[in-house]
Amino acid sequence: MKMPTFRQLMEPTLKALDVLGGSGSIEEIATEVIRQLDLPESITSQMHDPARSSQTEVEYRLAWSRTYLKKYGLITNSARGVWVFTDKYQPEQSFDADDVVRLVRESVLSKKNDDRQHHSSAPLHDLEIIEVDNELEISWKNTLHQTLLGMKPDAFERLTKRLLRENGFVQVEITGRSGDGGIDGKGILKLQNILSYHVVFQCKRYQNSVGPGAIRDFRGAMIGRADKGIFITTGTFTRDAINEAIRDGAPAIDLIDGETLAEMLKTLQLGVKVEMIESVEIDTTWFENI
Repeated sequence: MKMPTFRQLMEPTLKALDVLGGSGSIEEIATEVIRQLDLPESITSQMHDPARSSQTEVEYRLAWSRTYLKKYGLITNSARGVWVFTDKYQPEQSFDADDVVRLVRESVLSKKNDDRQHHSSAPLHDLEIIEVDNELEISWKNTLHQTLLGMKPDAFERLTKRLLRENGFVQVEITGRSGDGGIDGKGILKLQNILSYHVVFQCKRYQNSVGPGAIRDFRGAMIGRADKGIFITTGTFTRDAINEAIRDGAPAIDLIDGETLAEMLKTLQLGVKVEMIESVEIDTTWFENI
């Protein structure tokens, strides 16, 4: 099976949102699309550019699909990253991915006032279309990913310790040592000051995908020592690893991949500064009707 193009992923993206009830996170949509197309592990585990980001190739192409569908007006996303249908979307309407691409390109080209539009007839490449809308998103995540990969192992462990504390964990300690089954630390999560969960965690700076073997080893080390386990990586998890983490009859392990880690650091503003830019618009109609 070949890697599906972003055009081939557009309709499955819409179907995935429909199956999810009209709204879904990026992760939920990706999982449903993979299920629909029955994509094998050999496809879903391919990384897009492990040196620059933690996205798989499928996730990267799905991002293209979502952006084209958003520019076309069929879907949109909230500030919290939840994707939903717009009023323009009709479940039974005919769909042509090539038509979507053509209309979006024409729309973007008509708005570009740079040298390409005025002095060149060369067509705008697909990736440039995406970067018109997501250039900042791509830039900061790539920079963060490379920064995390460049950290020393003990520094990354301290970052994980800080991250867990900011999320409500107490008594967080780094305990990693050889022969400990991959356990790097432990902590306690208190809920409403009533319930306490003892948690162990593993944090790894990986460029590629984490497979099910690493999850099984981690689970074996945590059994009898904690209520929950958390596996954090700068890379991603294979589908088999995700299934292993939630396997029936075994203690569940929560997985935090590179994309999720980046969003957590951004939300908590740990090494990621977010500046809000004020946008002012004049409502000339209001003045005309006063």
